[in-house]
Amino acid sequence: MLALNVYAERRSRIKALMPENSLAIVSAAREVIRNRDAEYPFRQSSDFWYLTGFTEPDAVLVFGPSQPDRLFVRPKNIEKEVWTGRRLGPDRVKMKLGIDEGYSLESFDAEFARLLPDVFWLEYPFNCLYSAELVDKALGAQMSHSRRHELLSHRVDLSRNLQLTRMIKSVEEMNVMREASRISARGHIEAMRTCEPGMTEDQLASIVEHSFRMQGSPSVAYQTIVAGGENACILHYIDRTDRLLSNDLVLIDAGCEIEGYAGDITRTLPVSGAFSGAQADIYDVVLGAQIDALSDMQVGMSIRSFHEAALRALTNGLIDLNIIDGPVEEALAEKRYRPYYMHGTGHFLGLDVHDVGIYEKNKEPIKLEAGMVITCEPGLYLSNRSAAPSPFRGIGVRIEDDVLITTAGPEVLTEEVPKTRTDVEALMRDA
Repeated sequence: MLALNVYAERRSRIKALMPENSLAIVSAAREVIRNRDAEYPFRQSSDFWYLTGFTEPDAVLVFGPSQPDRLFVRPKNIEKEVWTGRRLGPDRVKMKLGIDEGYSLESFDAEFARLLPDVFWLEYPFNCLYSAELVDKALGAQMSHSRRHELLSHRVDLSRNLQLTRMIKSVEEMNVMREASRISARGHIEAMRTCEPGMTEDQLASIVEHSFRMQGSPSVAYQTIVAGGENACILHYIDRTDRLLSNDLVLIDAGCEIEGYAGDITRTLPVSGAFSGAQADIYDVVLGAQIDALSDMQVGMSIRSFHEAALRALTNGLIDLNIIDGPVEEALAEKRYRPYYMHGTGHFLGLDVHDVGIYEKNKEPIKLEAGMVITCEPGLYLSNRSAAPSPFRGIGVRIEDDVLITTAGPEVLTEEVPKTRTDVEALMRDA
């Protein structure tokens, strides 16, 4: 958990954007049953985590200008805690979380009803089902028609303000994300050292995830992708059931989570330890595209600039390899690259692996700002069903790094993982 003042400052920034006599309501996540009475591993709602640092389920944060912050949590229950673990309880909210007042969740309806008469403006994340349920229930209970209509007309989606504040990382967040990137990088390096023909995709994934755990990460940031051969042409391939063949590449897309913050790295390596001719050709095009894209990840440049730089490099490479027809301007205009490159070149990264953030304002791409963390991940995917010349079919390559935008230029948080062919082959050979 970060220092308590960090969470207090975040709540203060949101309150500064709210009018007087308003309230914001943000709910924690709830536990989800996996099968019968076994739950999925619990992961806190990112917005709630961002504002409180609290990682228990079934809690509600209520705050607003000129009044105390209130957190409603599960009450202490010794019998249940024997089975499901310790609870913070309302009496320890202020001491442990720095939130002004703690209440039992059982008292939420009555306390919220007591607050509502002085409120004319409600904010909550519209995309949070649990927050919406709480507001709808409160507005439907014991209120006059005119009063209910007034509050219904003054509901605001808190998500936008949360997106704007979460989009620019603080110094504390940057440091946590550097750690998430470092641990994620070491996991990929361990996979390069260990990979060999005959392993299953899932066995290689377990090596990556074991490295994360041994370095102190409690969780992966998303389901690890290990895709051998043509499986790499499935962007979110998660089956991981095939064996790795010596003549194939294997794409690994994996990141750990630290304090809720995600790492997100992709590397593509030769199972045998050496790239073949066609594999090397595709790999070098993708790496060149990433190098060009990284050079455009500068403060003040359009968020589309680095994607466009990658597109141009990939298109030129596909033309040079006679996979698509040129000239390059026509190929770009007609999107001839599209069968082989169908995604963007980056996304915001933070508490969510595809983190919140604004990509456009007034229908224009935003400018990059210091403090943004964005991935840079060009790729090429030439499936066996594609029209590519036969030597290239079945090859999928993606190279992804995590980039902190700074006034001094892009800081590649994940640069520790080798990515030139020479460096990848050397690491695999010398392992």
